[in-house]
Amino acid sequence: MANKVIILFVLITLSMMSCNGIKEDKQSNKTPKKVTAKDILGNPDYLAISYGGYRQKARDSQPSIKELKDDIKILSAMGIKVLRTYNVQPKLPHASNILEAITELKKEDPTFEMYVMLGAWIDCLNAWTDLPVNHDVESPQNEGEIARAVALANQYPDIVKVIAVGNEAMVKWATSYFVQPDVILKWVNHLQALKTSGKLPKDLWITSSDDFASWGGADDFYKVEDLENIIKSVDYISMHTYPYHNTHYNPEFWGIPETDFQLSEEEKINNSIKRAIKFSQRQVDSVTNYMKSLGVNKPIHIGESGWASVSKGFYGDNGSRATDEYKQGLYYKLMREWTNKAGISCFYFEAFNEQWKDALHPNGSENHFGLFTIEGKAKYPLWDLVDLGVFKGLTRNGNPITKTYNGDKNELMETVKIPPTIHEVMAHQ
Repeated sequence: MANKVIILFVLITLSMMSCNGIKEDKQSNKTPKKVTAKDILGNPDYLAISYGGYRQKARDSQPSIKELKDDIKILSAMGIKVLRTYNVQPKLPHASNILEAITELKKEDPTFEMYVMLGAWIDCLNAWTDLPVNHDVESPQNEGEIARAVALANQYPDIVKVIAVGNEAMVKWATSYFVQPDVILKWVNHLQALKTSGKLPKDLWITSSDDFASWGGADDFYKVEDLENIIKSVDYISMHTYPYHNTHYNPEFWGIPETDFQLSEEEKINNSIKRAIKFSQRQVDSVTNYMKSLGVNKPIHIGESGWASVSKGFYGDNGSRATDEYKQGLYYKLMREWTNKAGISCFYFEAFNEQWKDALHPNGSENHFGLFTIEGKAKYPLWDLVDLGVFKGLTRNGNPITKTYNGDKNELMETVKIPPTIHEVMAHQ
């Protein structure tokens, strides 16, 4: 009898231990493991995107926390886990509201994952004013911008994994605001020093996000000592690549070669987009080669790359004929395939259309880089996800996620123009 009692006691104890173990496992599964920028960037399980939630024609109309949460749920449903923001200006609390929205979603569901590459906007003196700009002197506003980014990174260390110092802040064609590389270097070094002193998380990564040319991938006049030191100081290089824009500014790769003349219209378009991807690959290679020539070997990720779906300008039907949802869909698919395979994060530009970017020209391409319309319709790149039901129950502005063109590909293809031939391109050079 005593033996039976002992055996029964042991069985009950083991059963309790087992149940506790199951409970602990379930509990642990509710809390995502801590990840760092090093774990996220280049990991295809953590797709990245550039995100602005603005619905109106001016940014003084800020999206509500609820609207941001709706957007973030949509992006999460399509596999996005890293968002890129652009500024932390006091009158534009967009980034801080995004961080609060993610925090609320994490409280509602402890398994929810979303991280942020937090941008700090950098300007030269008198940028965006009626006064003459001085590209050799930085704006006094930069110090406050960096301080606010630091504060948010410390307030939300489980969400903010990267701080980017400036956005296209060194490229010379940004004539309204560009700064010299010494300004970017100053603030990158400042943030790295804060990490060293324990005033920022040590696993926070610091970068600057700029055009491939600004990273030494093109003209020699960018290759100055301050740029060399920036490359040595950042944790990784965040470079932009836009073959879309180069369909006008550097259209040789875009023109249909004679070897493709006998192909179908769809094949001609498909090959054109494949050449666009190779164009971006060459730009990544050019930055890689310059970096390695300095004796540096760090990760290079794509801070921006995208394709507009509407344009009445250089890239539209009267220009390079690059713009429509079909080409956007091909580019998005091939860009994701390449970067995922190559271990490169691509902060695809961008999540939703934003009409403030070119408010005076509704059909300007800058308003139409989104994968979704402002109303919440999924453009052609995402039609397959709508079919899979990943957006079921999700809404934007109260609208369910449906397809553009009512999902009619024939109707879409009626809007698609074939790119010019190489002969047409050369005739306009």
